Amino acid sequence: MKKNDILRGTVTGYTSEGQGVCRLEGRAVFVKDALAGEEADIRILKVSNTAVYGKIERLAAPSPERREPACGIAASCGGCALMHMSYAEELRMKQSRVDDALRRIGGLDLKTSCIHGSGEQLRYRNKAIYNVGTRNGEAVTGFYRRHTHDVVPCEECLIQAPFADRTAAVTRQWMARYHVPAYDEATGEGLVRRVFARYAFGTGEGQAVLVTASGEVPHLDEWAEMIRGECPEARSVVLNVNGTRGNTVLGGQFRTLRGSDTIEEEICGLRFRLSPRSFCQINIPQAQRLYEKALEFAGLTGTETALDLYCGTGTISLCLARRAGKVIGAEIVPEAVEDARRNAEENGIDNAEFICADAGQAAAWLRERGVQADVAVVDPPRKGLAPDVIGTLAEIGPRRIVYVSCDPGTLARDLKRFAGLGYRAEQAEAFDMFPRTSHVECVTLMTRK
Repeated sequence: MKKNDILRGTVTGYTSEGQGVCRLEGRAVFVKDALAGEEADIRILKVSNTAVYGKIERLAAPSPERREPACGIAASCGGCALMHMSYAEELRMKQSRVDDALRRIGGLDLKTSCIHGSGEQLRYRNKAIYNVGTRNGEAVTGFYRRHTHDVVPCEECLIQAPFADRTAAVTRQWMARYHVPAYDEATGEGLVRRVFARYAFGTGEGQAVLVTASGEVPHLDEWAEMIRGECPEARSVVLNVNGTRGNTVLGGQFRTLRGSDTIEEEICGLRFRLSPRSFCQINIPQAQRLYEKALEFAGLTGTETALDLYCGTGTISLCLARRAGKVIGAEIVPEAVEDARRNAEENGIDNAEFICADAGQAAAWLRERGVQADVAVVDPPRKGLAPDVIGTLAEIGPRRIVYVSCDPGTLARDLKRFAGLGYRAEQAEAFDMFPRTSHVECVTLMTRK
């Protein structure tokens, strides 16, 4: 098998990123935009010792689940990797991905009992990060082409709130009107790096953040006024000066230009203040379903002490607090901890406290002080839990651990580690928080043996 060979094959499954998989001449071949069950002539694009990649040259037998992507740049942008398949097929693929990870990586005899589909598959995202670049001498906003830093221009992203698209459009108009240059990563020259937009579906409040490489921004007041004029939902208009080289989206100093430095979102009947750096689930209706399941798995009766590691602005913590005796939340981002404390106060919740520390430090601090936790909830980033966090949490010994995961692979790995420390994974349910993308969330209940 070599590059540019064309071979007939049948797609039998999917990778974790949603690419089709078929076997040709004894090798697994990964085929972009191919669906399970399809027969196609496949052109080989790359052959290495570890993987073979191909593309569909001619589709001989298309799947009935194949769909025409609603977005014209889906193929080049790479963000919405699953727009070519029906939503039913997407859910099947995602649930199978979780179950496969639990079995293959975790070595567990456990399958998800269901996957909860999203009521909205488009316009569901409450946060957008548009990268800024230049095309033919004009400013463009969009998203990086997969595995590159080449900006694919996008004037309308179908999974973002309309507020986000309008914020980006106003920024392009402002840059053109006042000749404000985009930042060039290669040279370190220029000014505007990104446009960050957040929209609270529960309250209708918007937040617009201009990310620049320097604090010396010409006609900055004009940008703020244009945002307020074209985006009346913008309760918060902020400048972020991020002079670091690299991929950090927000960093450095923040300056509120108009309105407040936060907006409010409503989740599970509680109101939460969100600053630009605050973590909040992208799909609020799905987040509410996920939190309700996490509460169900926690099995609280009103007397327990509950831990919430990676608590962010306190969304899960405050939901737990309404059913527990006491909640202790931990988060490494100071601004998020302040938001969490303020959120507890403004929601009239006095049985939740928050500490600023990473998960490992927090777990060790709690163990040293002899905290006896009945329940723990962990909602780590994609990389999962560090081994020391797992070990320390097992030493604290909560009878139930609820693991909220955004990556099936690291979830399965961590469940296997917990199993070696006396915890058994009992139940798991998948949630589609990110329709049309390859990502999937899962909530798993572990109990102490």
